[in-house]
Amino acid sequence: MRFKDRVRLVLGYLERHGSASYNDLAELLNVSTMTVRRDCDELASTGKIIKTVGGVQQAHAPLYLYENGIWERMSANRAEKRAIAQQALELLGNNQAIFVDGGTTCLELAKLIAEECSGLTIVTNSAMACLEMGNDRNTVIGIGGEYDPATLSFVGPQAEAFARTVFVDLAFFSTKGFLPLDGTYESAVATFRIKQILADQAVCTALLVDHTKFGRRALSKVLDISQIQYVVTDDQAPAVDTSYLGNANIQVIRASTGKTEGRPHATKADS
Repeated sequence: MRFKDRVRLVLGYLERHGSASYNDLAELLNVSTMTVRRDCDELASTGKIIKTVGGVQQAHAPLYLYENGIWERMSANRAEKRAIAQQALELLGNNQAIFVDGGTTCLELAKLIAEECSGLTIVTNSAMACLEMGNDRNTVIGIGGEYDPATLSFVGPQAEAFARTVFVDLAFFSTKGFLPLDGTYESAVATFRIKQILADQAVCTALLVDHTKFGRRALSKVLDISQIQYVVTDDQAPAVDTSYLGNANIQVIRASTGKTEGRPHATKADS
């Protein structure tokens, strides 16, 4: 296949999907990943695509679809994230094996786990989460691989291969965008495959999502709504969305931030 034909297929794929890993494109084009990387280097040099860790994404998608720096995200909606993390802590039982991703709401959970929990086996690909939870009260297993400085997480083929060997009781995920009729969305191409693998291999999954993420999408869909058993959110989450989730037999846990009336509660549907 000629270079210009490969380019046409790559750009068409990104137009439909927003992002792709090198492995995805190698399979699409029926060539080696080395060939894909060379093609992508050429496309990136002309501004037609943007390279990410482990793949590429559209060059001209709306800015809100792209990943913000983790330090910027950590400072946003801190009260909501802390309240959500406190409620998520109630889902934990004794001697469980859990997964915690590297999203900023999950990092708030990691801090609370370090302070309040013991006897857990915790799997994570987040360097920050390892630092937060790395004490002698719990066992922390880090998923290694290629370091992604944008998310402070480990990603790539080695990380994905190890993730496939891990089976946990409960997996905690955060997200950039959430459509209750559909599922979760991410902008960081490199990290979302770890989430997909762990969601498939967890007994239960819990999505930690503040109200600002509802009704938003990002470059790539990650989890289908059918893969989520718990949604832990704050008391400003849209009632129509939490009601839909409850009617779909997803347990909705709403944390009080003091910005609206009401106490934290769990419900299958909001009236």
